Amino acid sequence: MAKILTVDEMRAVEKQAAAAGYSYAQMMEHAGHSVARWVEHVCGALHGLRVVMLCGVGNNGGDGLVAAHWLHHGGSQVEVFLVKARPASDENTARLVADGLALHVLRDEGADGELANALAAADVLLDALLGTGTRLPLEDPLPRLLAAVTASLAAAPRRPLVVAVDCPSGVDCDSGAAAAETVRADLTVTLAAAKTGLLRFPAAESVGRLVIGDIGLPVGFAPLEKASLLMAEPEMLRAWIPARPRSAHKGTFGRVVVVAGSVNYPGAALLSGEAAYRVGAGLVTLATPAPVYEVLVPRLPEATWMILPDDMGVVAEAAVEVLEREMGEAQAMVLGPGLGVEKATAGFVRRMMGVEEVPHPTRIGFGANQAASRAAHAWPPMVIDADGLKLLARLDRWWTHVPAGSIVTPHPGEMAMLTGLSKEDVQADRIGLAQRSAREWGVVIVLKGAFTVVAAPMGETAVEPFATAALARAGTGDVLTGAIAGLVAQGLPAWQAAVLGAYVHGRAGELAEEELQTAAAVLAGDVAQSLGAALAELDEKAP
Repeated sequence: MAKILTVDEMRAVEKQAAAAGYSYAQMMEHAGHSVARWVEHVCGALHGLRVVMLCGVGNNGGDGLVAAHWLHHGGSQVEVFLVKARPASDENTARLVADGLALHVLRDEGADGELANALAAADVLLDALLGTGTRLPLEDPLPRLLAAVTASLAAAPRRPLVVAVDCPSGVDCDSGAAAAETVRADLTVTLAAAKTGLLRFPAAESVGRLVIGDIGLPVGFAPLEKASLLMAEPEMLRAWIPARPRSAHKGTFGRVVVVAGSVNYPGAALLSGEAAYRVGAGLVTLATPAPVYEVLVPRLPEATWMILPDDMGVVAEAAVEVLEREMGEAQAMVLGPGLGVEKATAGFVRRMMGVEEVPHPTRIGFGANQAASRAAHAWPPMVIDADGLKLLARLDRWWTHVPAGSIVTPHPGEMAMLTGLSKEDVQADRIGLAQRSAREWGVVIVLKGAFTVVAAPMGETAVEPFATAALARAGTGDVLTGAIAGLVAQGLPAWQAAVLGAYVHGRAGELAEEELQTAAAVLAGDVAQSLGAALAELDEKAP
């Protein structure tokens, strides 16, 4: 499982690894080899690739020199540019000389022109100039060098694939700050663990796709294993994908009841229902008002329907009785997308949660009411989003009324509403706030946004590696809610369903953007339709 560490935590892991017998030279060899394998994985082959390698003076540059060797060994044409000459005792430099590679020193006369010419013809640029120890502001001549590289990339007839070794040069891997001259990567192979700053803006703008490279530590290496913060990634998630036995029937994969939609927001129910199906749920029932049913029934013929009483097109309070009577067996429920927040629907949610308005015992008249609890129906675990969250927030200690195993999926504004904090405070401490709130409320929290955070009551926390404008569109949250519920219905525990659902949703957004060639054109329905491709992709083997 991929971990997320601060720079100091990573240094401590390396130090403990060295004490345990894993030398820095061995870790560097594994790191460079891993970078070369990722280049091969992304490019499809190494033979004939024209690769430019930029190497700094520290360990990051050493990782790059090792990668250069393995790329050359795989048949790539490699040119290496050093910030300054390395001592003759440097074994990695000596190996490249023995390989017959051209090594240029950027401080030598004419080297800048050679670098510009090499970049103009390159297929791949490997950036191993500055590592995780970088602190800003950068000192001369580094800003000038990085600016020259960026200018050469912009002027190249065809921009090469830019691969950052551990981190893009010019970012602070703790704070997420970034120099103006930072070299923007298409792929960052961060080593052993993701660094916290790579998942923060503005540094994240330069990271591109973030993957984890191997430094040769064994699975379960204790100093790394004890880190509690995870980055969701395929190696962890593919084992969680529910099996699809050939002997299965629809009941094998569970039933989701989607309580959603109103006359003003009919599409929300459709998006959640389709998403639950796309991730593998066996049966999806849409519980929605009659006006919504009439609009949607041709759009999702695979669904079954539960027509709820309505009040002017929104779910009426009496709908609880219908839901209780017709619910039947279900393994998961979606609550909230497109419900609206009208008084009738607020009463519906209040009664669902076992809280009713009853006459005050010490007053006379019809206007004196108070909240009172009753035995709620034994609802399945809920995935609660959007208007469901807004209506829940009106209930005192709302978290004591939701079923066990439930999941809430707020965006930052909704999280601010639930916690009483400002949106700015939420964004300033996304991980810590999600962890504290999950522990207090006893539910899994999916705090949406760039690098979605998924936190469980017992402390398990994962960060999703996605930040894409393709998901900045109305309705994509409804897709996420349905996807998570579909996985819950198939038997995944709440936290695993939330982590896997959020990952598949994020990747589906990227795939939809690739299909349409622009994030601006991606609709929520495109994301729903790409969920299957994102799930299938998880079965591909990483290098």
